[in-house]
Amino acid sequence: MASVAMRLILGLLLAGGALVLVLVLAVWLADRQIDRFAAPYLTEDPKALPQVDVALVLGAAPIGPEGGPNRYFEYRLDAAAELWRAGKVKFLLVSGDHRQPDYDEPSAMRAGLIARGVPETAIYRDFAGVRTRDSMLRARSVFGQQRLIVVSQGFHASRAIFLARREGIEAWGFAARDVVRAYSIFTELRRYPSALRAWYDVWVDTPPRHAGPTIAIGV
Repeated sequence: MASVAMRLILGLLLAGGALVLVLVLAVWLADRQIDRFAAPYLTEDPKALPQVDVALVLGAAPIGPEGGPNRYFEYRLDAAAELWRAGKVKFLLVSGDHRQPDYDEPSAMRAGLIARGVPETAIYRDFAGVRTRDSMLRARSVFGQQRLIVVSQGFHASRAIFLARREGIEAWGFAARDVVRAYSIFTELRRYPSALRAWYDVWVDTPPRHAGPTIAIGV
């Protein structure tokens, strides 16, 4: 009986290990495929981008794990302001989370862009960008944008481009400066399950969590 139990335990451990290996391989392949898909549309050079009306700036927490300004957040705003100053876009749509009264990514992003010299009249806020897919779909359904430039770190912009173009939205990406400090490890690792979720959302056509009245940009 003991040997049978041991064989059963060993079999379960091997099956569990094989399942974990398959899952790891799946998320890695999902991320690689997204990167390859988005590569032709992603750049760090504003001159390589087309001229469109709107850039979509994807949200992040204003405060980082260290208690100071979040570098992801700050670098995205730097890139968005640079893109606007280069004349590639007329307006910036900042999209982020505002589900809690005391947590407002879009307003913090607007304040940061104004501090960087972007006029308030050129900035629009999407308060329901709780996920990357929501931000992309709402840019079209709520804000009426069919062509846009996405601003975020490269790995994030790649996923946004994939989600947009698989839905028929013409999207390009302007890669903000990346973060190399230790606190970015969690964000870097999160990209892999997020990539697998992106494929799933495309397959099942997941709608945005929140609808809303149409908002005309530039009118």
